Amino acid sequence: MTKELVFGHKNPDTDAIVAAKAYSYLQNQLGKETEAVALGEPNEETKFVLAYFDEPAPRVVDNARPEVEAVMLVDHNEEQQSIADIKEVTVTNVVDHHRIANFATAAPLYYHAEPVGCTSTIIYGEFLAHGIEIPAKLAGLMLSAIISDTLLFKSPTTTAKDEVAAQALAKLAGVDLESYGLEMLKAGTNLASKTEEELITADAKSFDMGGKTVRVDQVNTVDLAEVFAREEALRQAITAQSKAEGYDLFLLMVTNILDSNTRLLVIGEPQEMVEKAFDKKLVDGKMDLPGVVSRKKQIVPQLEAAFNA
Repeated sequence: MTKELVFGHKNPDTDAIVAAKAYSYLQNQLGKETEAVALGEPNEETKFVLAYFDEPAPRVVDNARPEVEAVMLVDHNEEQQSIADIKEVTVTNVVDHHRIANFATAAPLYYHAEPVGCTSTIIYGEFLAHGIEIPAKLAGLMLSAIISDTLLFKSPTTTAKDEVAAQALAKLAGVDLESYGLEMLKAGTNLASKTEEELITADAKSFDMGGKTVRVDQVNTVDLAEVFAREEALRQAITAQSKAEGYDLFLLMVTNILDSNTRLLVIGEPQEMVEKAFDKKLVDGKMDLPGVVSRKKQIVPQLEAAFNA
C-alpha cells in the first residue's frame, strides 16, 4: 500500500488543518494509508482548538515528493493555494466547499464538493455515509472548524447542513456549542503579539482575475480601531510583500466578529475594480462593508464579476 498525504491550503485556517486530520482518519479507517500534514503553522485560533482538545499540530511540509507520489486535497483545489510541487504528484481525492478554478488532473479522481459553509461539514457527511464512528476528540475538532468557517453561523455561507453537523458534533464532543464557540472565536482575535507581516499572511489566499494576481487576506477582530491604529505599518508590509511576491492587488479584510462588519484596506492596482465590485468609493484606500464577513461569498465573486464585466 502506498502512503498518501492529506492537506489543506497554504496559510491554513482551522478548517484546513482539521479537515485534513478528519479526512485522513476516515481514509485510514477505510483501509488507506494516509497522514494529515499542513502547508503552514496553525494560527492563534487553531492553536487554541488543538490545545483545548489535546491534539498535536500536524507536521508542516513544503513539498510532497519524493516522500509520496499521491496526495488528497481538502478545503482547496486551486493550484496557487496548494503545495509547491502539486504538478509532480497525483491528486486522488478532493473534498472542498470553494469554487473550482485552475485545477486539472491527468487521471480520474474522487471529487466531493458542496456549497456549504465548511469542508468539515462535508466530511461529517462522509463519516455518516460510511458508518464510521467519530471519536469525541475529532468531533470537537470538526465542530471547531464549522464554528470558525461560519463565524458561529453568522456568515452567509452557513447552511442547514452546517448547523445540523455542528449540533451533532457538539454532542459527541461533550461541549456547549455557543459558549465554546464564542471562547474559540475570541481566542483568534488576539492580535497584539502579531507582526504586520504575520497579520497580512495568516489567512491570505491568491486568485487569478483578469490576468492579475489578487491577494485577499482576512483578519478577525473585536476592535477595528485596534487594527487600524497600525495602518501605516500594515501598508508598508503589504507593499513590500506585494513587490516580493508579484501581487497586483492586495485586499486586507478586517472583520469585526461581534457586529459582522468588514473594513477593507486596498493596496495596488486596479483599485477601480474594487469600487466597481462593491459600488462604493475607496477613501484613502479604505472601504467599509457592513454585513460582509465571508471572503468566499461576499468578496471574491464580486471581484471576479467586476474583472470579467
